[in-house]
Amino acid sequence: MGVPAFFRWLSRKYPSIIVNCVEEKAKECNGVKAPIDTSKPNPNEVEFDNLYLDMNGIIHPCTHPEDKPAPKNEDEMMVAIFEYIDRIFNIVRPRRLLYMAIDGVAPRAKMNQQRSRRFRASKEGMEAAEEKQKIRQEILAKGGILPPEEVKERFDSNCITPGTEFMDNLAKCLRYYIADRLSSDPGWKNLTVILSDASAPGEGEHKIMDYIRRQRAQPNHDPNTHHCLCGADADLIMLGLATHEPNFTIIREEFKPNKPKPCALCNQMGHEVKECQGLPREKQGKHDQFADSLPVAEQEFIFIRLCVLREYLERELTMASLPFTFDFERSVDDWVFMCFFVGNDFLPHLPSLEIREGAIDRLVNIYKNVVHKTGGYLTESGFVNLQRVQMIMLAVGEVEDSIFKKRKDDDDNFKRRQKEKRKRMKRDQPSFIPGGQFSPQALGNRSSPQAISNPRQAAFEMRMHDRQNSTTSPSPNTSFTSDGSPSPAGGIKRKAEDSDSEPEPEDNIRLWETGWKQRYYKNKFDVDASDDKFRRKVVQSYVEGLCWVLRYYYQ
Repeated sequence: MGVPAFFRWLSRKYPSIIVNCVEEKAKECNGVKAPIDTSKPNPNEVEFDNLYLDMNGIIHPCTHPEDKPAPKNEDEMMVAIFEYIDRIFNIVRPRRLLYMAIDGVAPRAKMNQQRSRRFRASKEGMEAAEEKQKIRQEILAKGGILPPEEVKERFDSNCITPGTEFMDNLAKCLRYYIADRLSSDPGWKNLTVILSDASAPGEGEHKIMDYIRRQRAQPNHDPNTHHCLCGADADLIMLGLATHEPNFTIIREEFKPNKPKPCALCNQMGHEVKECQGLPREKQGKHDQFADSLPVAEQEFIFIRLCVLREYLERELTMASLPFTFDFERSVDDWVFMCFFVGNDFLPHLPSLEIREGAIDRLVNIYKNVVHKTGGYLTESGFVNLQRVQMIMLAVGEVEDSIFKKRKDDDDNFKRRQKEKRKRMKRDQPSFIPGGQFSPQALGNRSSPQAISNPRQAAFEMRMHDRQNSTTSPSPNTSFTSDGSPSPAGGIKRKAEDSDSEPEPEDNIRLWETGWKQRYYKNKFDVDASDDKFRRKVVQSYVEGLCWVLRYYYQ
């Protein structure tokens, strides 16, 4: 879902919602792994009834992983998917139902977004390959050392879409996998398994939600059913809250930012492709025995407990002395709706509302202040009360200018600090570092320093090098005239090209300056801000989108 930083914000604000998963590892005997008996009690000390798998979140990392070598062919991809499902099943151990949902044909709004995203990804992939080839040739021309280029077929992730041969093969393989596990694994005994493949329309998470809603409507539904949903999308948290189920947990991979990646040219760590110099690889171990083994830690899983999040929200959203009866479930629906303003899969977020700047907290405070005037809740069973939402939007509009000005001030302060840091690093650099036999060695370096063979010659070369440096480099207080000779006194202004700040793209809208609305409409739509008819049309389209998304979530 298009909500960057939502999960990070949520986990920092409500830390108790996250629990690390306890996973039983398979025991190995004589090189053979003994299978885990998943019919035994769950090591996490909680028993789950239903497990739902949003399969696209499993297919993508298994077919083109980021932190390990990619599978060589389709068979290896299928095995990786089976192993991933086995691992999730081992952690959760559902007792009643396993529901696997693969994305089918998406709604038209999502399809438009997917098309633009896929065309862009394909174009950027081609550009990256050309850039890599260009840098490779430059390094080899300078005498750099690079490993031979592997000629391997690149897996096109665009085939993970309904109607392709890959998805048809995947559905067949999953049917075989389910039949095999049902007949051989004791943990799958008495388990109902449902596979909704890419031929059934709708996104995976919405198929799952539709199934849960249908089950809730059944007369024999058990309200204490414990649901567990596997997926990394932020909108799963919203969808889980939208079900109003008291026992709902999400399992996802633990997010670890800034994981190091090897250079795509020389396969060494510590630099990117653009910074590659083609240096020979350091020996890994005494006999280079660790050369091909990248340190890959197995990805850990975490539980997001929505029952705890509901308790947090109840404390935050409870309001005293309301002109109407307080209903926590209705206020949760309103909270989910307000989160749409900071971004979702179908609509762009409002420019003044950024999660990193505390936009959701600001919306909740406005909501609690305005709810006395609205006389009721913003939503009801997936339908929006637009008059009440308008009051919220008017309150957001009043603080918009101050938000933009504060954002600009924060941005300027950050740039100033970065500039000062770069200057400080330049100033602290030593003016001369000896090379050759006298070059400084890192502490704890594995290779012992070489014995000095001709100290007199080395000292002479260093002295000459130092003298050359002192004649060419000016003193810090010397200023120059336009012809390059030192000026007697005073200085001239440094040229813009010499500054260490990178050129920035021109911002034509300048949200922090007055008159930004006129510039916004002119820049984005090529329409004058005084054209009320067009502005109303834009507002109506956005409001229609909001109403449609809410109904898509709830009905």
